Amino acid sequence: MGDPKKQRKRYSTPKQLFDFSRIDEEKNLTKKYGLKNRREIWIAAAKLKKFRDQAKKLILKPEQQNDFILRLHKLGLIEEKATIDDVLALDREKILSRRFQTVVFEKKVAKSIKEARQLIAHRKIKIGDKVCDVPGRLITIEEENQIKIK
Repeated sequence: MGDPKKQRKRYSTPKQLFDFSRIDEEKNLTKKYGLKNRREIWIAAAKLKKFRDQAKKLILKPEQQNDFILRLHKLGLIEEKATIDDVLALDREKILSRRFQTVVFEKKVAKSIKEARQLIAHRKIKIGDKVCDVPGRLITIEEENQIKIK
């Protein structure tokens, strides 16, 4: 089965490494969302792929679609009255906008997106009564209202 202590790779690299249009797009996303490196974009793309694959499997099972859509609604990725088509229409910018770092900046807790990452890494931001130091964590709608400085 594998070693449980070993971390698994959570992303896949692009097939064509030197596609300059992709590189420019990723550079703009890195600046806009204050990411550490391009790997964080690839992780968001992998999460998006996972959500889309689940949605494709649930097309034929309408009784299980409501739970899946409710879960994505709690993450703030889609509206409550959304359909599977809305899930398939998601893009990686929507996932990047729900990251802890971006939410902290949008709530004006930090002055810049880079400062938001620094405050999170230095354990100065709390969600409710717990300190979280993972800037790439997806924040739910309930947690978004509980974000504050320590």
